[in-house]
Amino acid sequence: MSQNAPPRAPRIMLYSHDTFGLGHLRRSRALAEAITRSDTSASALILTGSPVAGRFTFPARVDHVRLPGVTKLRDGSYESRTMGLNIEQTTDLRAGLIKATAEQYDPDVLIVDKEPTGFRGELMPTLEMLAHKGRTKLVLGLRDVLDEPEVLAAEWQRKGGVPATETYYDELWIYGLRSIYDPTAGLDLSAAVKARMHWTGYLRRSVGGTAKPPEQPYILVTPGGGGDGQAMVDLVLAAYEQDPDLNPRAILVYGPFLSGDTRADFETRVARLNGRVTAVGFESQIETLFAGAQGVVCMGGYNTFCEVLSFDKRAVIVPRTVPRLEQYIRASRAEDLGLVQMLEESRDGMTPQSMIRAIRALPTQPLPSQAFDAGLLDGLDYVTRRIAVLLADRAGQAAE
Repeated sequence: MSQNAPPRAPRIMLYSHDTFGLGHLRRSRALAEAITRSDTSASALILTGSPVAGRFTFPARVDHVRLPGVTKLRDGSYESRTMGLNIEQTTDLRAGLIKATAEQYDPDVLIVDKEPTGFRGELMPTLEMLAHKGRTKLVLGLRDVLDEPEVLAAEWQRKGGVPATETYYDELWIYGLRSIYDPTAGLDLSAAVKARMHWTGYLRRSVGGTAKPPEQPYILVTPGGGGDGQAMVDLVLAAYEQDPDLNPRAILVYGPFLSGDTRADFETRVARLNGRVTAVGFESQIETLFAGAQGVVCMGGYNTFCEVLSFDKRAVIVPRTVPRLEQYIRASRAEDLGLVQMLEESRDGMTPQSMIRAIRALPTQPLPSQAFDAGLLDGLDYVTRRIAVLLADRAGQAAE
């Protein structure tokens, strides 16, 4: 850069593979919003495979590039969502789009969500290019829980996750606290990589926009994206069907991936409850519903857990246990710490009666804030401080 040229405004790129659900996109969106709010000259660009990315609003100076979608089949394999290409062709197309975007956008920092090599290794050409240029700081961001240590170790070995992390990433950010869980347990990471790890705390959420919560009181029922939430929704509806005195009323957010005949059946049952349960399909500003809720019944995804903590809501978590134990590990650890209650099949039974008891007990649960650790919700502040450090390092390198 010429000494007389004005400094370029910071550019942050975030990669979120998003083959299923909403979690990766919502986490990337929260990070991008915090970074651009902290530095009003910065811009952020999110690369996402989420099929519902266009249904979200993005703040000023944050935009997204939609990668061709893929979907996971029951046998664990993947197929292209809509394009008529096989999975190898789709992966090659996505890899080319990612690399071309990185070349044109020329980010100062790239934040990669969860997958160090990307979906089916699609990020590797971009990592190699950026590392060769030496201009971009590379960050791997990990949620608080990934999976059982043995399962995770086998997955990362299969995907080449450890050598990629060792070779390319300047920092690792863990969006949680070491005192709650270490998601890298079981991974054979070097001392040098461990020295580059930062425990940020959980990513605090806040109410955006001007929408007002619905009439109170109500409990919020949310299966997150909804793609694996059928059992939990069925259990809540059965509880209200079997106990006519169960209150307060419930507001159910299906999520964009709970659809088809299952959704139609649930709609019929909701209608028969005469307003004791009301439902919506998708709420891009679900934070407003969290803010007004008396309590929450939910699954155990990372973003939902952050919202429970951020809005200090008494919650019953019904974690999924397949295809991975991430939600169960998070919920059981949170219950041990007194942050939430968990409904667990082998202990409590997955019956309408167990759900009725859980909902009735919500008002007497302690608030999460009564068990907070220091720094529990400081993740976004920590991230923005790290971005400032990385940008300063980047500027120092450019001046040399």
